[in-house]
Amino acid sequence: MNEDANRRSATLDCAEIADLLRLLPHRYPFLMIDRIIEMRSDEFGIGVKNVTINEPYFLGHFPGNPVMPGVLQLEGMAQTAGAMCLNARSRAGAEPVVYLMTIDKARFRRPVVPGDTIHYHMTKLRRRFDVWKFRGEAMVGRTLVAEAIVSAMMTDRG
Repeated sequence: MNEDANRRSATLDCAEIADLLRLLPHRYPFLMIDRIIEMRSDEFGIGVKNVTINEPYFLGHFPGNPVMPGVLQLEGMAQTAGAMCLNARSRAGAEPVVYLMTIDKARFRRPVVPGDTIHYHMTKLRRRFDVWKFRGEAMVGRTLVAEAIVSAMMTDRG
């Protein structure tokens, strides 16, 4: 099989909500991505979150001035990376799960508010065995709203 065919077979152009629910253990209200619009194995992916006023955290963060908590933006990055890892896995047998291990160099550049659509751009920095490290950038339009380095570990569920 040539390199282009290998790349295509490891690429998922789009992951809709049903695909995400198969890959990730998260459910409402803690599923922080709505879909993945691009995924090249575990190398690069873009997760999307449509931020609406109906999100439960807006009841308390903050009444009259709704702002998406930064920690939930980091969770969106981690979930995008986790879906990429699980989609690229080559294991047979036991269902693996991905756990967030570290968050480094997190920066929040602009508040995210209802009506924004966040694109989580996740780029693999490295992989060693079952541990991945990604650089994440959260973008609203062309504006960088948050960034971080996240690492995660895949292990068998159970």
